[in-house]
Amino acid sequence: MHLQTSEGSGPQVTPFGVDTEISYKPKSTALPFGQDIALSEVSGPTYLTAQTLVQQVAYALSDKLFSYSPETFDLDIAAKSWQWAGEKNAHGEVTGVQAMQTRLGAGNIALGYMFSPDFDLSKRNVPQSIIASSASLQHLRPALDQLSLLYDVANPTALQIAAVDYAAATKSGLVTDYCNPFALAEELGMGMVGSRSAFEVQHMSLLSTLMASVVPSMHVYDGITVGRETTRVVDVLNVAGLKRTYDAVLDVIKEDLVSKRLTAEGKLSKLMMAFNAELGTEYKCFEYHGHANPTAVMVVFGTVEASLSAQVADALAQQGVAVGVINVRVYRPFAEEEFLEALAPSIQQITVLGQVKDQAGVTDSSITSSLYADVVAAVSFQSLSGSGKEPNVYDIKYARETVWTVAKMEALLRQLGSKQGESAEQFPALQLTGSETKQYSFWDVDANQSATAPLMLAELLSNNSSLNVTARSGRDNLVQGGVVRTDLRCSPKSIESAYSVKEADVAVIAEQKLLKDYSVLAGLKEGGTLLLVSPNWKEEDVEKNLTTPARKAIASRKINLFVLDPAASAKTTEQPELQSYLLQLAFLKIAQPSVYETGLKKLQASGDDLDTLAKDLDAALKNVEIPESWLTLEPEENVPIAQSDDLNYNSFSDFQLDELEAPTFLRKWSTAAKGLAFKEAYGTATALRPDLGIKTAVVTVMEHRRLTSPDYDRNIFHIEFDLGTTGLKYEIGEALGIHAENDKEEVEEFIKWYGLDAGEIVEVPTRDDTSILENRTVYQALMQNVDIFGRPPKRFYEALSDFASDEREKQNLLLLGTGGNQESVVEFKRRAEVDTVTFADILLEYPSAHPSFHDIVRIVNPMKRREYSVASSQKVTPNSISLLIVTVNWVDPKGRDRFGQATRYLDTLPLGAKVTVSIKPSVMKLPPKTTAPIIMAGLGTGLAPFRAFVQERAWQKEQGMPIGDVFLYMGSRHQKEEYLYGEEWEAYRDAGIITLLGRAFSRDQPQKIYIQDRMRETLTEIRRAYLKEEGAFYLCGPTWPVPDVTNVLEEAVVVESLAEGKKKDGQKEIERFKEEGRHVVTRRQFAVSSQQSARKDGQDKDSLNPQPNEYSKSGSDDAAALGDTAFDPSNTSPEGQHEASKQQSGGASGQGAGGDPLEVSPANKEISGHRPQGQKEHEGSSSQSGQGPSSRERTSGGGGGPKAGGGKYGGGSAN
Repeated sequence: MHLQTSEGSGPQVTPFGVDTEISYKPKSTALPFGQDIALSEVSGPTYLTAQTLVQQVAYALSDKLFSYSPETFDLDIAAKSWQWAGEKNAHGEVTGVQAMQTRLGAGNIALGYMFSPDFDLSKRNVPQSIIASSASLQHLRPALDQLSLLYDVANPTALQIAAVDYAAATKSGLVTDYCNPFALAEELGMGMVGSRSAFEVQHMSLLSTLMASVVPSMHVYDGITVGRETTRVVDVLNVAGLKRTYDAVLDVIKEDLVSKRLTAEGKLSKLMMAFNAELGTEYKCFEYHGHANPTAVMVVFGTVEASLSAQVADALAQQGVAVGVINVRVYRPFAEEEFLEALAPSIQQITVLGQVKDQAGVTDSSITSSLYADVVAAVSFQSLSGSGKEPNVYDIKYARETVWTVAKMEALLRQLGSKQGESAEQFPALQLTGSETKQYSFWDVDANQSATAPLMLAELLSNNSSLNVTARSGRDNLVQGGVVRTDLRCSPKSIESAYSVKEADVAVIAEQKLLKDYSVLAGLKEGGTLLLVSPNWKEEDVEKNLTTPARKAIASRKINLFVLDPAASAKTTEQPELQSYLLQLAFLKIAQPSVYETGLKKLQASGDDLDTLAKDLDAALKNVEIPESWLTLEPEENVPIAQSDDLNYNSFSDFQLDELEAPTFLRKWSTAAKGLAFKEAYGTATALRPDLGIKTAVVTVMEHRRLTSPDYDRNIFHIEFDLGTTGLKYEIGEALGIHAENDKEEVEEFIKWYGLDAGEIVEVPTRDDTSILENRTVYQALMQNVDIFGRPPKRFYEALSDFASDEREKQNLLLLGTGGNQESVVEFKRRAEVDTVTFADILLEYPSAHPSFHDIVRIVNPMKRREYSVASSQKVTPNSISLLIVTVNWVDPKGRDRFGQATRYLDTLPLGAKVTVSIKPSVMKLPPKTTAPIIMAGLGTGLAPFRAFVQERAWQKEQGMPIGDVFLYMGSRHQKEEYLYGEEWEAYRDAGIITLLGRAFSRDQPQKIYIQDRMRETLTEIRRAYLKEEGAFYLCGPTWPVPDVTNVLEEAVVVESLAEGKKKDGQKEIERFKEEGRHVVTRRQFAVSSQQSARKDGQDKDSLNPQPNEYSKSGSDDAAALGDTAFDPSNTSPEGQHEASKQQSGGASGQGAGGDPLEVSPANKEISGHRPQGQKEHEGSSSQSGQGPSSRERTSGGGGGPKAGGGKYGGGSAN
C-alpha cells in the first residue's frame, strides 16, 4: 500500500506551464483529472469525481473509515491522502483511515473496534464508514451479519459500495455488479440506496449515513463509468455543510427514530421528508420519468441504468411514446405503498430491468432478478387489497457485463411502448446531447508520451467558467500492451452522459495501428474531424497507413483528415515528453482555436519550449486532401475488419510491464543427477511442462488418416488422440492446444554448429518463486522451449547488437532493430516477409554476435502452443479427441520445401506417439435449447467444429431430446478431391440429423458456385430457421467469405421483415444477433506474398486455406503463406520457383540425441523444482508460468523429406 500526498492546491492547473507540468502524470482515474485534491477544495462549484465525493462524506462524518479496495481500484485514495495531510473531519479530528485486505474474515477489525472494551463511549453515536467494492461484500457478510444482530448497541454504520467486480470469464473483465448488494440487503435487512449521477452522489452518501441511524445501510453507485468521470458539480457541500445538514435532519426526526409505532418504512419516510426540507430537494424512494399517461413502465435500479432510461424515456415522451421509467432510489426498505403510488392508473404492463450474475442466468428461466421479486410482491399486494386491476409484470434480465448505451435503452423502451406494426428501425436514433455540446474522443496506448494529453486538455478547458467539461478514461490492457480511451465533452449546460462518445466532433488517434483493432471512425460524426498522429509521415504513405475501410469511411462521411508528425518537430525529437504538448496544441488549433490563441499568450511566462513547439506545429500538422477515388474503394479480400467501436474496459491503471529478468545458469548433468538422487534434500519434483501457465496433459495418437487423395496438392488429415487416464475434459467449440516440438535434425545441427553441449543442464528460476529452479538440458530446451527457428522481431536485432564484436555487424544490427533509416526499414520488412529469416539464421549471418546459451534463452522468444478447433464431441467419444488439419507447405524463393512447424509435427506423428496438449475455452457453443436450429458454414478445415456440433445433436436425439434443424453449408473446389467427412455428412443427413446439406464445389460445373450462393438458394429455409425459430448461425474458415455470407443473412432479415409488413435494418439486426450469441464468426487471416511460390494448380477461394483450423481472435498463418527463406551464406542469389514437393512422413520427433540418459521424453516432461541444497523448502516445487497462444503457426524448413537448398541446419522457420 502506498499513500498519495496532497499538494493542497486542488484541481487547479497551469495550462501551459512547462516547468511545472512537464512530468504530468495522472495518479488515478478516481481523482478529478487524475490529480490529488485537498479536502477543503471539495466545496461549491468544482470539478470532482463521484468517487471523491463518496470519500468526502465518509471521511467528514466518520470516526473511522475502513476501506476494502482491490489493488488499482483506488476507492480510498483521496481519503488516505487527507489523513496523511492531517485534514480534520466534521468532528474536529483526523479520521482514521484503515486500508484492509479483502479476504476471509474481512470486517472483523471494524466490528472489533466498535465493541472493544476500551472504545470511547462518547463516540457511540458517531458514524463508522466502510468503503468497498461490491465484490468485497461476500467476504464482509459474516461481520455484517453480526453487526445487524447487535445494531441496537453499535455505532451507526454506513457502507459506500462501488458496484464493480472483475469477472475473468467475461469479454470486458470489469463488470458493474448490483447482484451482491441486492443479496446482502435482502438477507441481512440492510438499508440500500442508489445514485443515478455524480450530481446526486454526495446527497445519497449523506442519506445512507443518516439511514444508518435506523439500520445499517449502504449506498451503491456505478464504479466503472460514472464513479470515475470528472465533471463539474455545482452545489457541493463542504465538511461544515455536511455536518450542519446531518445534525439538522437528525434533530427533526430524533423522536421518530425511537418511536415503537413506526416501521422501518415509516422512519424512512420521515427521514426523507426532513432530508428534502433541509436541502431543498425532491428525492423520492421511487421516481418516475416519461409519458404522462403511459401504458407500459420499466422499473430500473443502477446508476447508468437509471440515468440512461430516464433521459431516453423523457425524450420518447416528447415523441408521444406512451412509456415511462421508475427509478428505484431506495431499494431497502422497499416501500410498497410508495411504489404503487408511482404507478400511473393507465399502466397495463410493468417490465423489470433486473440484473443477474451472468449470461447463464439470463437464459435460465428458473432464475429471476431480485428487483423482479419485489415488484411482483408489491403488485400482488395491490391486487389483494382490491385497489385495482393487477398489471402484467415481466422480468427482462441482463448480465453484469452488459454495457448500456443510448441505442440499447432506446430499443428496449420503444419496444415496450410501440404500437401494433411499429418497429424501432422506423425512427432515427436518439441524440441525448444537444448541438451545443462538443464531444471529443482520444485513442492512445499507455506507453506513448501523448497518453496524458486528453486530461491536460480537460483541465485547460475547465478553466472557462462558462463551460461544463466532463472527462472519462478507460483502459483495455489486453490489446496493444495497454490501450487508453479518453472522452471529453464540453457544454454550457450540465452534462449527464454515462456512456461513451458516439458522435465525436473530433477523434484523435495517437497510435495509428489502433485503426486495425477498433472501428474508431464509427464513433465520429459525419463531417467531423480525424486527427491522426503518424511519425515520419509522408504524403505518399497515407494510403498505406490507413486501411481500406477507413479510407472509404473518411471519404463517404466527409471527414476532415489531419495528420500530426511529431518527427517534424526538432524539439520533440530532443525531448519526447513534449509530444503530449505538441498534440495538445494541434488539437486546440483544430477544435478550439480561441483557446489555442489564449494559451499561446501564456507561453511568454513559461519559457521557450512551447513557443518553439507552436512554431514547429505548422510543419508538423497537415490537412490531407481526400481523393475522390476513396469513395469507390472496394473491400479487400482476406483483410480483417475492425469490429469493436469501444474498448473492453478491464483495468483502471496503466499496463505495468515488469521486465526484470531472473538469471539463468548452465550446469553439468551432475547437477540434475544430484537432484534426482537426493530428492528430499533438494526438494526435487517432476512436472509436465511447468513453464506453461496452463493445465496440460499427455495424449496418445490413435488414428492418423489422410482425407485427400495422395496425388492432391493439399494434405488434409484427420488425427485422433486417446485421452487415456488424463481426465481431460472438453466442450464442443473449444480448441486443442498442441505443444509442438522443433525438428530433431535441425536442433542437432544447430547444437553442433553453435558449439553447445546437448547434455548440459539449463537452470531457470521459476516465475512464481525465484528460489525454485527448473532444470532441463540444452537439447530439451531447444526442442520444446526456445523458438530458435521462429521469426525474430526488431527487438532481437537490437538485443543481439550488444553481443557483436565487429563494429560493422553491430551497426547493421542496430539499424535493423531500431529502424534507424528508411533503408533499414525496407530491409527488415524484406527479411520478415520475403526471406522470413529465423533467429538461427541471424546468429549464422552475424558470427561476431555469439551470445551464450543462457543469453539466447533470454532474448529468443519462447515456443507457443498452436490451437486447433476440436472436431469431436466428448459425449460421443468420451475417451478421445479429434482434429482436422491441413499441412502448411510451400516452396521458398530458393526452391526449398517449407512446412508449417506445428502441422508438420502432427503429420509426422506415428500411431502411439505421445503429445502434450491443453484446452482453450471458447464462446462458440450450441444454443441452450436443443430445439433451436443451427446454421453452419465452413470452408476447408473450418468444418472441424461443425463435426463436433453435428455429433452433439446426434447424441441429443439419441437421448430422446427434441432437436432443431441442422443446416450445414460447406465449400471447396472439387468434391472428388476435398469432400471432407463427406460420407459422415451424408449419413447424418440420411439419419435425419442434418436437415439441409448445402455443398458448394466451385469447379465441378462450368459456372463457379460459392458457399454464399448455396445459402441464397435456400433463403426461405434460412428465414424460417434463423429468424422465425430464432436459430444460431456459425461461420468458421478464412476471412474472405464473411462479407458475402453476412450479406445473405442481412438479405434474409430484410425479406422477412417486409413479409411481416415491417422495415428492419439487416446490418443492425445481425449486430443484435451477435450480442445475443446467435451470430458467431471465427475467422482466420490469409496473407499472400508476391514472392510466394505457385502451387501446382491455381487455387480457388474455397480452398485458400493453407493454415490449420483454430479458434483464435487473431489466428493466422501469414508466415506460412508468405514463404520462409533461411539465410544461406553459400547461396545468396534467388533461384527459380519450384512446385511444392510431397512431404514424406518421418519418425516421431522429440527423442534425445545419442541415447543421452537425460534425453527429452515424448511426453515433454521436465526435471523441475530443483532447489540448491540447504535452502529452505517452500510449498510447491514446480512452476506454472504463463505462455499465451501463438497468433500464427511457426513454420520450419527441412521436415520429414529431403532438404533442398539449405543452410547448415536445414533451413529455418518463421513465426
